[in-house]
Amino acid sequence: QVQLVESGGGLVQAGGSLSLSCATSGRPFSLYAVVAWFRQVPGKEREFVAAFSWSGSSTYYADSVKGRFTISRDNAKNTVYLQMNSLKPEDTALYYCAATLNPGTYWRQNTYDYWGQGTQVTVSS
Repeated sequence: QVQLVESGGGLVQAGGSLSLSCATSGRPFSLYAVVAWFRQVPGKEREFVAAFSWSGSSTYYADSVKGRFTISRDNAKNTVYLQMNSLKPEDTALYYCAATLNPGTYWRQNTYDYWGQGTQVTVSS
């Protein structure tokens, strides 16, 4: 059974940093075509944040986080990370990890087969 478990969320002041982790289990890490982070604010649609594609070791970022967030992976730990720097109040959201076995449109939610439960990030002004 595939499981994605996020951790690392919390409360931080604007300008601060947080590092999120997504631990995967149930399938060999390298089988995932894409692993991504999304976020959601109550009352709004879930939005794409960042993705890592295995095929070309490519990374993708939403414009709103480019230059501030970095997605990376540790194959030995079956874990994907999201390093978030220079955080802003508008980054406050529930952050989800997602994974798919098949390559697709990385910014679309319906590309992904597996989702974690989310970890809350709150940035105070």
